[in-house]
Amino acid sequence: MTTPSRFFPTSPAVPRWRALAAFLLLCASLSALAAQAPGKAAVATAHPAATVAALETLALGGNAFDAAVAVAGALAVVEPYGSGLGGGGFFLLREAGDTPTYRFLDAREKAPQAAHPDLYRRQGKVDPTLSVNGALAAGIPGLPAALVELAGRFGKLPLCDSLAPAIRLARDGFAVDRVYRERAGWRLAALRDDPESARLFLDDKGNVPEDRSLLRQPELAATLERLAREGRSGFYGGETAERLVSGVRAGGGVWSLRDLTDYQVVERRPLRFPLAEGRELISAPPPSAGGVALAQSLAILQQLPWRQVDAPQRSHYVLETLRRVYRDRGLLGDPDFIANPLARLLAPDYLASLAAGIDPRRATPSASLPPAPAWREGDHTTHFTVMDAEGNAVAATLSVNLPFGAAFSVPGTGVVLNDEMDDFAADPRGANAYGLSGSQANAVAAGKRPLSSMSPTFLESRERFAAFGTPGGSRIPSMVLLAILGDLDGRPVADWPAIKRYHHQYLPDVVEYEPGAFDAAQAADLQARGYTLKPLEASYGNLQVLAWDKAAGRVEAASDPRGIGEAQVMAVKRVERPAAAGAKPTAETVPVPAPVPVPAAADTKKPVD
Repeated sequence: MTTPSRFFPTSPAVPRWRALAAFLLLCASLSALAAQAPGKAAVATAHPAATVAALETLALGGNAFDAAVAVAGALAVVEPYGSGLGGGGFFLLREAGDTPTYRFLDAREKAPQAAHPDLYRRQGKVDPTLSVNGALAAGIPGLPAALVELAGRFGKLPLCDSLAPAIRLARDGFAVDRVYRERAGWRLAALRDDPESARLFLDDKGNVPEDRSLLRQPELAATLERLAREGRSGFYGGETAERLVSGVRAGGGVWSLRDLTDYQVVERRPLRFPLAEGRELISAPPPSAGGVALAQSLAILQQLPWRQVDAPQRSHYVLETLRRVYRDRGLLGDPDFIANPLARLLAPDYLASLAAGIDPRRATPSASLPPAPAWREGDHTTHFTVMDAEGNAVAATLSVNLPFGAAFSVPGTGVVLNDEMDDFAADPRGANAYGLSGSQANAVAAGKRPLSSMSPTFLESRERFAAFGTPGGSRIPSMVLLAILGDLDGRPVADWPAIKRYHHQYLPDVVEYEPGAFDAAQAADLQARGYTLKPLEASYGNLQVLAWDKAAGRVEAASDPRGIGEAQVMAVKRVERPAAAGAKPTAETVPVPAPVPVPAAADTKKPVD
């Protein structure tokens, strides 16, 4: 068993007994505050309709886990470009109690049993389009199983109650917004190539729907209803499963009914890493590489004077840290298939050596560091955070990989499938579809889960609890790191998702940065240090955060100003959802948060009988 001192982020000269004492003191401090409760609920999601779904569910007496089901279900409807029943995700949980309990639910998609390392090789060469577009690109979805697991094991409400907002949104429709139009525009050709996706997500002329037009998904509503009514068997068995498999195979995929029957959510031990000043990082373990990168980054920065220096010097320290931790991520993979070297990657002596190797004045060329495999994943996922008045909390990152996933929708289900198979190293012996070197640890294999950067994260101390997460593919860990540094700097919660972003991932050896991240003087300083800068034309990411100041009794939440999301804090008063016609209500019916209204406009997508 690994002793706590192995993970204590100080010099390797620190005596073992002191490291152990510090770790036990941290545990005692967290336990002493566990009896506290925030008294208010908070939620931050990437879409206003999902935030309303969470508030409605909390108002009905649900807890954070019920609200997470409601949010994930709503996002599956209104953000088909970022998540959905045809995708998967990671759920980081905090169960309030005398001592908080942290859990991590791995609902990442799995390769079908017919998958093999040469699945995408044709005539001796990998065809990159096969793992991006179409039915062959899809892994077995995990999100529906996760929703059933959350509701059944941790929730207070029936699954049908928590999925009611999503069903309503799918049946009645939602207004197309600028983000939907942007993402659909990026994948327009692929959506047009699949008749079912074109019918569902484009207008009658095969174009991106007009802004504020109404998009209805009655077939998805029926699929959600079967899931809500029958639970797991409502998706992984019966009518839905048969339609999924027959549709995938007709489209050239290799799914089987057994693939669906065998899919299971895996509960893994969250990555927990003690930090300075009594804080603890709780984040995603493999098959996410993100939690390891965050733990390494914070441990390295603690050994550098990042707080006491000017902006260019701070950026230099952060960039050199990112360069080193991203180099290590190619060593990680699905823990059910490979042994991940976490003890070595998080050992104090190793982290101290990484910090010591940073030149305070010059950039270190990536080519001068020992090589490690590089890889890339899709950039467009979604994230939400929610906490209830008792202190239960969920940080979840969900994905279908590229916008609209594989751009392949299964007829009769309304389900657009993921293209997460592209997150594997399709060519571990050479370059993958993005021209980056492959990794045997992340090679395609039957039943395997691809590596991911998704990093739902908590930061907890005696005085404070915070939750972070964002979409953004390989940039996720760097975005979450910058937000955490904002927290450690004492900046207001609203600032965390607004911090200007920059990124280095070892290879390619360039610094990407969004508009406004560096002024002219900072850019010149970094270039003089030896960095190659690559300004981006647009911002990226969609960070969602919340914080609970235990000492002050203050709860806050914030949504990324780059997106259209919404964050809300509310004092929860239980109400009842209006009863269905002819049903006898169980309590006095009072108003609940209403769905985001849709415009009175001609329907772009008409219901299908």
